[in-house]
Amino acid sequence: MTINYKDIKLSYQKYGDSKEVIVILPGWGETRNTFLEIINILMIDYTVYIIDYPGFGETKFPNYNLTMDDYSKMIIKFLNDLNITNPNIIAHSFGGRIAILLNSKYNISIKNLILIDSAGIKPKMTLKKKFRLKLYKTLQSLANYLPKRIRHKFKTYLFNKFSSSDYQALNENMRETFKNIVNLDLTNCLSSIKTNTLILWGEKDVDTPLKDGKLMHKKITNSELIIFPNCTHYCYLENTYVIIKIILCFLEG
Repeated sequence: MTINYKDIKLSYQKYGDSKEVIVILPGWGETRNTFLEIINILMIDYTVYIIDYPGFGETKFPNYNLTMDDYSKMIIKFLNDLNITNPNIIAHSFGGRIAILLNSKYNISIKNLILIDSAGIKPKMTLKKKFRLKLYKTLQSLANYLPKRIRHKFKTYLFNKFSSSDYQALNENMRETFKNIVNLDLTNCLSSIKTNTLILWGEKDVDTPLKDGKLMHKKITNSELIIFPNCTHYCYLENTYVIIKIILCFLEG
């Protein structure tokens, strides 16, 4: 099933047929397959929707860059087209960015919000990272003075050496979009979230460290933080059934 946002056909799946609705906003690169175990249980008592973002699953990426506002507006369009009001939202990682903006900037009513290892807080640039970035830019500039026959090879070598494998796997538009996303700090939006919020976090998360979860808990007034020992950025896969129980208890009040 699809809905249209501008010239993007946004693919989604619907599970169950209950009055109460859950919308799952997955992380960057994730699809419904990642959440199937959770969906199969939640759909017993809820109608569950999950979206494929542009470039992932069955949604094609457009030939232009996207911003966080685009992602937020495409989810708003999705909710409006399907007449979904006051949904429960489960958001992992990148999906947390969207959920934060929906409630804080766009005033979208959310009945209950569940953030799992959510992104949204921009990490501080360490001296090591600053030096690495400066070195990369300097070497890229110097490469322009090399003979044409080796210039491209050297620049490709630098790109592969200094960038992450996830970033390398993206096409040009998706790389610019990725930069738009990670450079946006949503810390100031957190205090505007008034909905009941459950924050679930892996103790050993290195992608979105635990200090981010603690800061979100501090900034979001009606929130509760549960930390999962020895778990990573994917605590919902490492403690699936425990997390399902917690989510159901939270949703049922």
